[in-house]
Amino acid sequence: MACGGARRRKPPLPLLSIRGKTMNHAVHFELKDRDFRRISELAYSVCRINLHQGKKELVRSRLAKRMRALHIASFGEYIERVESDGAELTRMIDALSTNLTTFFREPRHFDFLVENVFPALRDNPAARSRFWCAGCSSGEEPYSLAMLLNEHLDAAGGRDIKILATDISTRMLDIARSGAYPETRFQNMDPLLKSKYFDRADDGGEPVRVAGPLLRQLIKFRYLNLMEPWPMKRNFDVIFCRNVMIYFDKPTQEALVRRFHEKLNPGGYLFIGHSESLIGVKHDFEFVQSSVYRRGGRAQ
Repeated sequence: MACGGARRRKPPLPLLSIRGKTMNHAVHFELKDRDFRRISELAYSVCRINLHQGKKELVRSRLAKRMRALHIASFGEYIERVESDGAELTRMIDALSTNLTTFFREPRHFDFLVENVFPALRDNPAARSRFWCAGCSSGEEPYSLAMLLNEHLDAAGGRDIKILATDISTRMLDIARSGAYPETRFQNMDPLLKSKYFDRADDGGEPVRVAGPLLRQLIKFRYLNLMEPWPMKRNFDVIFCRNVMIYFDKPTQEALVRRFHEKLNPGGYLFIGHSESLIGVKHDFEFVQSSVYRRGGRAQ
């Protein structure tokens, strides 16, 4: 009750106009089972993302944002749009992809590189070294790798070292290419690395740092759907594909791991996420330690 006894009325929620109808931002879109099945089929056919029933609420909440932006009132109508519009199909995959990442995420992998992979590369300075971050999201992983390559192998000193960073999300690739991150993303990074490799930038709002040339010159960001043919002609010494395969079913995992094996040089390493495993997946890799695998043969 307000002063004087008069009841104050809450202001109405903002309204969206949808083809002659009005809808407030709190509207709940119903995702019917048949629509969920069709979305699951589309996601699987495009990039083999396995959306089981437990993902239904995640799908509903993420796609509801796109539907509001497009002023679409039902999932049935949205599916029709996706099936007739390749650009919106890409945006749907973007929305359904999980993009959480941080600098030096799962640090034991980076420790392993420094202790077990870099020494051999350091002993052969004339060698060509290639790294692939498959599913690079917003770029923190390849930038973390580039920092280590600069620190431990003097990658900027004329050595032939490159990182290919690919993702299916065009939205995440735009962020990665910009190399711009809010200051809060660097809270757990060594301040010396932060100041050495990321420049301050003023965007008029939250403090931002931008990746500098020592990192950018090592990395190429490219769009790639892992389920489609790969255009890369040469093999890699190290492949990172972390926290990607958990979204695939076993047959898809097996086919992808086989292709990774073929794309590694003898003695090359595959890193997967700590929450992932190749148990139950047929493969030709040598097990090194949890989430680290090696292609047999002598390193080149």
